[in-house]
Amino acid sequence: MIRSSDAALDQRRKAAIVVRFLLSDGLRPPLSALPEDAQVALTREMGQLPLVDRATLDAVIGEFSDALEGVGLAPPSGEDAALEAMSGHISPAALARLKAEAAKRHGSDPWAAMAALGTADLAAALARESVEVAAVALSKLPVAKAAEVLGKLPGPQARRITLSVSRTAKVTPDAVRRIGRALAEEHCGTPAPAFPQAPGERLGAILNSSPPATREEVLGGLDAEDKAFAAEVRKAIFTFAHLPRRLKAADVPKVLRAIEPRVAALALAAAQKGKEDEVAAAAFLLASLPQRLAESIREEIATFDRIKPAEAESAQAAILAAVRERVALGELELVEDEDGQAAP
Repeated sequence: MIRSSDAALDQRRKAAIVVRFLLSDGLRPPLSALPEDAQVALTREMGQLPLVDRATLDAVIGEFSDALEGVGLAPPSGEDAALEAMSGHISPAALARLKAEAAKRHGSDPWAAMAALGTADLAAALARESVEVAAVALSKLPVAKAAEVLGKLPGPQARRITLSVSRTAKVTPDAVRRIGRALAEEHCGTPAPAFPQAPGERLGAILNSSPPATREEVLGGLDAEDKAFAAEVRKAIFTFAHLPRRLKAADVPKVLRAIEPRVAALALAAAQKGKEDEVAAAAFLLASLPQRLAESIREEIATFDRIKPAEAESAQAAILAAVRERVALGELELVEDEDGQAAP
């Protein structure tokens, strides 16, 4: 039995006493977050732990409690946790660089870097490896992601890899770490793309803010030169005429209330004199408004005699900008178009 009169306990034995006390109290400390060697040493120490008298237990728990109360800041535990905490706060290029460097250092978890790759990139990476290495990698990925990767591999190759999984039972943890580091060094060190959006999305966003004449001219040229890219760009374009099929009727009032009444009336008046799809967009917006607000806008529309094209484009662009702003703020969600068009 360990008694309070015994010689001072070392930190390892104190840790074993604290963990044993927490487990006996029904708590589940996150021990799996510790390095593997620390988990092994702690378990061995607990296995050698004799009875502990009440005075010693109180002293050790008291010291542990005092240490917790003195903590002013609990930073992320380990580099992987720090990277997770910083994700979304630093640039994609900086995050990719840090993950690649971490994967190359001994002691870091290269499988986290591999799991962060896209499904298509993982499938391409495993397709170039031996079936034995691919089987180990597949076993280390999160289950859902492993299933997605397996589905993207050619059928015969997927079958050979799954068969090799049965041969991974005797693979040592050290071998798994070496395989992970080798894969991470080869496949996770590529620089992040310069642009976060696909080319079609970027050009579509530019054309969204371009005059209709410019937009149609550019799309006509793209159709003649590269029909596939033109189709990608068209999916990213969001114009006034798209409002009936992209904007929910219930969200129309919150959008138009954010627009100066005369500007909203000008946009609708121009649309009523435009093409068929623009006329339909104006009718949709008016029909979705409360009766009093709709009547007010109709009265304003009646005051317009002649509308300059530039003024009409500016007014309609203001409505589209209000829609995008509310989408960005999470105040509304656009309906996905039938052709798979994404939100602007």
